[in-house]
Amino acid sequence: MTILDLPDLALVALVGISGSGKSTFARRHFVPSQVLSSDTFRAMVRDDENDQSATGDAFDVLHYVAAKRLRAGRLTVVDATNVQPHARAAVVATARAHDVLPVAIVLDTPEPLCWERTQARPDRAFGREVLRRQHRDLQRSLKHLAREGFRKVYVVRDPDTVELRYERLFNDRTDLTGPFDIVGDVHGCRVELESLLLALGWDLVRDGDGRAVDASHPLGRTAVFVGDLVDRGPDTPGVLRLAMNMIAGGRALCVAGNHENKLLRHLRGRQVQLTHGLPESIAQLAADPVDGLDRFLDGLVSHYVLDGGKLVVAHAGLKEEYHGRTSGRVRAFAMYGDTTGETDEYGLPVRYPWAQEYRGRAMVVYGHTPTVTPEWVNNTICLDTGAVFGARLTALRYPERELVSVEAAAEHYAPARPLRAPVPDRAPGQLRLSEVTGRRHVQTPYGTVTVPAEHSAAALEVMSRFAVDPRWLRWLPPTMAPASTSAQDGYLEHPVEALADLRAAGVDRVVCEEKHMGSRAVVLVCRDAAAAAKRFVDDGSTGVVYTRTGRLFFEPERTEQLLERVRAAVTSAGLWEELETDWLLLDCELLPWSAKARTLIDQYAAVGTAGRTVLPAALAVLDAAAGRGLDVTALRDRLGAGLRDVQAFTDAYRRYAPADAEVTLAPFAVLAAQGRTFADRDHGWHLELADRLVAADPAGFTPTRRLVLDLSEPDAAERATAWWLELTGAGGEGMVVKPYAGLGVRDAKGRLVQPGVKCRGREYLRIIYGPSYTEPEQLAGLRDRRLGRKRSLALREHGLGLAALAEAAADGPLWRVHELVFAILASESEPVDPRL
Repeated sequence: MTILDLPDLALVALVGISGSGKSTFARRHFVPSQVLSSDTFRAMVRDDENDQSATGDAFDVLHYVAAKRLRAGRLTVVDATNVQPHARAAVVATARAHDVLPVAIVLDTPEPLCWERTQARPDRAFGREVLRRQHRDLQRSLKHLAREGFRKVYVVRDPDTVELRYERLFNDRTDLTGPFDIVGDVHGCRVELESLLLALGWDLVRDGDGRAVDASHPLGRTAVFVGDLVDRGPDTPGVLRLAMNMIAGGRALCVAGNHENKLLRHLRGRQVQLTHGLPESIAQLAADPVDGLDRFLDGLVSHYVLDGGKLVVAHAGLKEEYHGRTSGRVRAFAMYGDTTGETDEYGLPVRYPWAQEYRGRAMVVYGHTPTVTPEWVNNTICLDTGAVFGARLTALRYPERELVSVEAAAEHYAPARPLRAPVPDRAPGQLRLSEVTGRRHVQTPYGTVTVPAEHSAAALEVMSRFAVDPRWLRWLPPTMAPASTSAQDGYLEHPVEALADLRAAGVDRVVCEEKHMGSRAVVLVCRDAAAAAKRFVDDGSTGVVYTRTGRLFFEPERTEQLLERVRAAVTSAGLWEELETDWLLLDCELLPWSAKARTLIDQYAAVGTAGRTVLPAALAVLDAAAGRGLDVTALRDRLGAGLRDVQAFTDAYRRYAPADAEVTLAPFAVLAAQGRTFADRDHGWHLELADRLVAADPAGFTPTRRLVLDLSEPDAAERATAWWLELTGAGGEGMVVKPYAGLGVRDAKGRLVQPGVKCRGREYLRIIYGPSYTEPEQLAGLRDRRLGRKRSLALREHGLGLAALAEAAADGPLWRVHELVFAILASESEPVDPRL
């Protein structure tokens, strides 16, 4: 058996003359979507796979599709003769353009056998001389394939003995999930490296001279060095020996730095300039040789992709399109970064600020460019804090995002350029219009959400004219889908269907929460003005209270009064200390409804007033007509029923418009705090914290009644119905049924489950569907509600919201939080029946 090792991501060129068995080989070893056949593309452009005049157009399309696949990270196979250098050059160029490895698999089938197969195919009309010419071209090509750029070349003479085996790229360590201690540029500073490892909790193994030669962590953490272990510092051999032993023991990784690359070239006799600390390393290594150094330096990869693709470590950083790719330019970028082509006043190259344009999902940790203080820039961070220049050696704990530094023992090498803090291209709270306009595809851990351009425009109108300062706007509530339309007589929504909806999604335990008739309110409260200024907005305010579309409920003075009550309750309940935070994001209902919906109530009142005025007068006329002997019974019954419905409609909205009622908050979820989101906590935990706020200030907070049900119990629907009828019979709006396990529940296929389905009361729905909606003919028409779009919208907004919470809690860049929240607001422009 012949084993062919192929990279997981590559552009494979099948090379062989007509009839050599390339297509058969492709069908046997690759899935159809991976194979791009020149015959198929000739047929695609000219309806005839044998039309050689279509070859140019066919290959144009083939390479276009290959480029799209490679950009998406998909292994691709080109099934063509590829016996001529220009054809293979196009394959190599396409691979290089997308930074993947080109591989050649040559099917060196004897020409007589190929001719025999060709004669057996009636669609092949060319003569044997064509095959002979192809065979000559192939034989001349065999010894040149590697020089042409193919990283692997396999010559197959017996396809039946071949087995393909896939190997991951050297930079692909997505299987390693950490935790990691990522160490910045060491530059020969052994003493500082030892101090940093001790500060990180590592145990050191020392030699007879007291120098650390190995290290391990009692909690199994892995060290990751960002490169530049060597040069400039006082003990390059000691640093190398320690790092190499840690790597050999599987306790560390290291990427190639530009200084390692230069040292390797010197060791191999290449002409390099003896500058930037290289002479010091040469002298130290001559006095204290390190075994296996050449092999170690040669084995360093350009970058690592770790933790399922969530973390990338490269010496000089790496833009997203290079993550997990392999090419000379990827390696150059990873080791040296990108420059503008200019030099500064110290004669050093001006680095291109790639991190300021980075929008990737992976965290990128790097070094290379010394800085005074590491700063997060768009989910990237530089850890080179100039240890060799007398500043500090720094490490990042991952996934904790905690920085740990130790002071340098001395200035071991004078910097050519004074250390300076990074200068971002915009203030931390600044946003760009281009990040929210036009048609956009917003990535979340729960899928991609497409925002049409017209929805973006509508959201921009709200954001620019009505919404709160976007630095406060860290989350918006998703829309909520109603339960499936009820089959119960006289009801449009009913608990039976609400429970069935969640049971169908695989939920086995639910909490039924009282649905307050108020306005959804998001409360972001800070411990004090200083905490607000440090984390959000420095304008003297201590938080914000906004609607589900991001608008303020009240003027600033009244908002601060409300926040003061919330803050006092949080303090009394001990939540600042318990949750280790200086701010909290709460999901609440603001009561009464009239505090926000006065205009809407006035509209309902107009309908009620008109009905109560007109219908009695009409009934009086009908009574008079009946007194004269006219048969108006049917009409009078219909109008009488209408008057009863209008009165029920009036009673329904009047319940929610109390005069001079005090504003209160009904909290039901603690969404996020500094450094964490609570989407994984169950609703019992959320409601217990809400109860503590109510207990701390019963006048300022309203409790949320709830009923927890195990859906496997036979009387679950009966109990839910009885509780719901009791709530709605007393004038309540209804209930919301939620998966008890929390906000981010997924079904068996990994898809998000609705965070809650609302089940509104029969009388409350008169406000929504009109006074007479319960009439049998009207109710029958309303049962044909199309809920699919509403449910899809709710899930999309929910996924965006969960992603926004995670970014906000982790101190993610404002542009990313804003992008997600803006997408939620834009989704509200989607045309959906507003009554649902």
